[in-house]
Amino acid sequence: MVKLGVLALVLGVAAWVLPAAMAAEAEAPKGAGGVIFKESFDDADLLKRGWYDGEKFKVVSEGAYAGKGCIEFHWNTGTTSPESSSGARHPVTPTDPVYLRYYIRLSRGWGWSGRNYHPHLSHFMTTENPAYHGPASSHLTTYLEPVNGKLRLGFTDMQNADAPHGLTQGPLQGGYNGKLYDSPQVLFNDDKWHCVEAMYKLNSVDVAKGTWAADGAAKGWFDGKLVVDKTGIVLRTVDYPNMKFNQFLLTPYFGTGLLPHEQTLWIDELVVSSEPIGPMEKPAAEPAAEGAQAPASGQQ
Repeated sequence: MVKLGVLALVLGVAAWVLPAAMAAEAEAPKGAGGVIFKESFDDADLLKRGWYDGEKFKVVSEGAYAGKGCIEFHWNTGTTSPESSSGARHPVTPTDPVYLRYYIRLSRGWGWSGRNYHPHLSHFMTTENPAYHGPASSHLTTYLEPVNGKLRLGFTDMQNADAPHGLTQGPLQGGYNGKLYDSPQVLFNDDKWHCVEAMYKLNSVDVAKGTWAADGAAKGWFDGKLVVDKTGIVLRTVDYPNMKFNQFLLTPYFGTGLLPHEQTLWIDELVVSSEPIGPMEKPAAEPAAEGAQAPASGQQ
């Protein structure tokens, strides 16, 4: 698993080639409505469904948003990566724009890092980097994560520091760069399931003229409501005119010393698409037992 560290940590990861089966899946046609792949986390056999660069996965049935299960990421005190499930990647049919939707639940008493960054959670990378390249220093990495209770979308492109036309996401500061777009309001303030969705659109490039337009976009939705709406941004230059999104990473991570205490998050009903997705029809809930409570941190 790759440990992430925008504005905090850069990790070098060896670049290998996707196995033939995964490469073939990455080039598979999109499904109906633009859907590229879905993952309901009904069992732990993720590696049989195109996921890679992961070792173990814990799927729990109790409390899942829908279906037979959801994936659990539990941190022990003083750690950086979850011990219950490792992070993993999934190839994506090259696309622009790209949409991501999943349901997320944070354990009761969830704590933040005490900084204006972390935890990292979910990302896209592009055709300009190979299948195992580390996301912290790339030609472009996107971010979708909860930070200090707000929904955050962000971008980094630290690997472009020596490119002919340079960085698009601001100057390096201490070796790092990034542009971050947060919801104005705190949204993650309970231990219930919430639907998050993000859209990333690359800006246009005119190779013949050697120019590019500030017409990229990043949008984020929380329970179906638009809470981040950033347009007029630049994510690429003529250095990488053919850049497209082609890799998804689900890699929860707290930087060293940033985990406040033992805690857990769960993810369910994940979809990656080239078109808008939206919340799913809420499944019928089973009647709760009298006096039942939501699971506490570290419980299923």
